[in-house]
Amino acid sequence: MDHFDTVVRNGLIATACDTMAADIGIRDGRVVALGQGLARGRHEMDASGKLVLPGGVDAHCHLDQPMGEGLKMADDFLSGTRSAACGGTTTVIPFAAQIKGQSLRAAVEDYHRRAGEKALVDYAFHMIVTDPTEAVLKEELPALIAEGYTSFKIYMTYEDMKLDDRQILRLLAVARQHGALAMVHAENADCIAWLSEALEAAGHTAPKYHAESRPMVVEREATHRAIALSELVDVPILIVHVSGREAIDQIRWAHAHGLRIYAETCPQYLFLTASNLDEGYEGAKCVCSPPPRDKANQRIVWDGLSNGLFTIFSSDHAPFRFDDPQGKKPGGKEVAFPYIPNGIPGLETRLPLLFSEGVRTGRITLNQFVALTATNPAKLYGLNPRKGTIAIGSDADIAIWDPHKEVIIENHRLHHDVDYTPYEGMRVTGWPVTTLVRGERVWDDGQVCAPRGHGRFLPCGKPDMARPKVVDPAAGGHYVANLPDALGKLAQSNRA
Repeated sequence: MDHFDTVVRNGLIATACDTMAADIGIRDGRVVALGQGLARGRHEMDASGKLVLPGGVDAHCHLDQPMGEGLKMADDFLSGTRSAACGGTTTVIPFAAQIKGQSLRAAVEDYHRRAGEKALVDYAFHMIVTDPTEAVLKEELPALIAEGYTSFKIYMTYEDMKLDDRQILRLLAVARQHGALAMVHAENADCIAWLSEALEAAGHTAPKYHAESRPMVVEREATHRAIALSELVDVPILIVHVSGREAIDQIRWAHAHGLRIYAETCPQYLFLTASNLDEGYEGAKCVCSPPPRDKANQRIVWDGLSNGLFTIFSSDHAPFRFDDPQGKKPGGKEVAFPYIPNGIPGLETRLPLLFSEGVRTGRITLNQFVALTATNPAKLYGLNPRKGTIAIGSDADIAIWDPHKEVIIENHRLHHDVDYTPYEGMRVTGWPVTTLVRGERVWDDGQVCAPRGHGRFLPCGKPDMARPKVVDPAAGGHYVANLPDALGKLAQSNRA
């Protein structure tokens, strides 16, 4: 009888903490042994000369999200998770978006129907709260958090999604009380509206003016305000898709003052600039919010990844076809910049771009790469240690990388349902050649292997990283991390 279902041999394993030469024994979809010279398995995989990494966790992506009239996202749970698997990602967390006037639970139920039996990789849901009624705040949201939907997103911009400060405070209070993590899209809606109106009135409507309508001060102000609201309620938050220097300065200030503010950035702020929007209507391909900045700003974002300011690195995959009346050309027309659907594709290219230009250039270490793209997202959203690492008892979600494989990114080679990639023509070195989800191959030797429906829904735990800080009188009134109950009792006994 075979002791293991599968053994991955002879690879160099890297986690967020360690790098080691070892074999991995897999049974019933989980890692059950790490060592050298493991007994044979029913299936043997030779990873000689390869890196063996935890499958990526893309904790910020949009799949088949309900849109306004006439618009439709290009990727559903089949094409989106297929693209993820081919890029070494084994878990995705897209958004169940509440429509104003609709209940939050209805949004979650609708999203489960959309996911159906389609996904190739495992998935969880964030929620987007756009209508925080009394019923949502007191009944639906607490109940959904208890059921495993332990994170939600708050928008400070977009007319149909933005919340005012009082609504945000009430939601942060729910997050604090019930152990959820709040994510904040930090841009000042009124500033954007005023600038957009002025630009349109002057006849400046091309895609490049999207960037001018959302300068860094708009993101800086909203980031500052989000941090202040978080401080007032005493609850950690995550600032999503941080684009540039001025917002980074606000987050650095918060860290210096002991506040638990987490930050996320994305490939578009490392590899695109505002000049990519200045290509006639082709610039619509790179319209996203916040917009890409300039080359100098890219260096500052790289520094934030290297020095630990950023907790996670996500794709913010928001897929709209370019030449499509339901996509970047609404109604089949080239429209003014405020009416171009926001978002760019990036699920499949997220990891290779960061590996090639981050790890191989020495900007970040291999262990930092794993932390930013797998371990930290799993921790932040209550999925670790099941996801995001290679450890005894963890799901056997593994990406085997050829660190020397050279690839020119071309859209026809990718597996999403979008008709372009903003990274067309970029040359990267390092690409995942095999991806396992719970021990089963979903991508191997250039072929998609898994059947639709292989992916499973993941209820999330309440993340320790979302715990508020508390005032400890014994510590002189200073803020200290709120320990789990058992450790808290131990600390009290030690003080006594």
